[in-house]
Amino acid sequence: MGNLLEGKVIAMTGAGRGIGRECALLAASEGARVVVNDPGVNPDGTGHDNGPAEQVVEEIRKMGGEAVPNFADVSTMEGGESVIRTALDTWGRLDGLVNLAAILRDRMIFNMTEEEWDDVIRVDLKGHFTTIKPASVLFRQQRYGRIVNFTSVSGLQGNSGQANYGAAKAGVAGLTRVVARDLGRYGVTCNAIAPGAQTRLTATVPQQARELRAQRGIAGAGTIAQPTANRAAEEAATMRTPDMVAPMTIYLLLDEAWNINGRIFQVAGGHIGLLADLYPPFRNIYKHGKWTLDELRMLVPSQLMAGIPNPAPPAEDIRIPGRDF
Repeated sequence: MGNLLEGKVIAMTGAGRGIGRECALLAASEGARVVVNDPGVNPDGTGHDNGPAEQVVEEIRKMGGEAVPNFADVSTMEGGESVIRTALDTWGRLDGLVNLAAILRDRMIFNMTEEEWDDVIRVDLKGHFTTIKPASVLFRQQRYGRIVNFTSVSGLQGNSGQANYGAAKAGVAGLTRVVARDLGRYGVTCNAIAPGAQTRLTATVPQQARELRAQRGIAGAGTIAQPTANRAAEEAATMRTPDMVAPMTIYLLLDEAWNINGRIFQVAGGHIGLLADLYPPFRNIYKHGKWTLDELRMLVPSQLMAGIPNPAPPAEDIRIPGRDF
């Protein structure tokens, strides 16, 4: 048992399995008291099982740590508030929050139903807000707090068949940056992890979707595809087990990470990368006055977009106006 989080209370959503479980165990091994939230749903959000959260709590207690389960559905405000209230009712304090709860309902955009859209947005995006809102009130008052959210390559780069999940995870990235600015002056940090790991959730991605993403250089749901400079980097990125994501997540909860705020880190195997901000733009064209369409027709392809590939180009057997005629 370590002591890097000695005396701290950390609430974690989606902590009954996969990456969440590994984060809870590592936090507890460093002395944190942990609220293990997990309603035990299936990857698509259906069902309910107290077992996963209870099992993680039991593992923590066996190693000599302290933990309590919480089975609330964080897609509701009542559920999110319940997670925070459990920490306060049990230990009288809260120092950190890790939001991992997520579900998948993969389908191509032209086949996706309103229900599939709404369910994923509620859990994967709103489920961050429902815990951050009550936690932020407390963190602002106590002038201290750590928040770690979980985004995804699906929201940062795009994955076929994941319009709902990608939109939610892109929203998490934006939420993270805004919360960091809202709370930074009060000694609170908010960062995000874009993980690459093989989990129960990613195992549900259809093989056809995996093949399509591989063709486009995208590793798959919950993973990061990134060009590597050498064999060591390639090997580091292949060890995509959930426990490999936990150390960076827990590091962001430490006191010494006080000056890391509003950042997104990709973590896949032994690779950790700091993602560039989406703003300011990395390439620009300027004119004193209003652009004409003729000017844009000339300068957008020759300067603004020169060398920038289409991430999903049309099939060669389709006649494309502008390309073929």
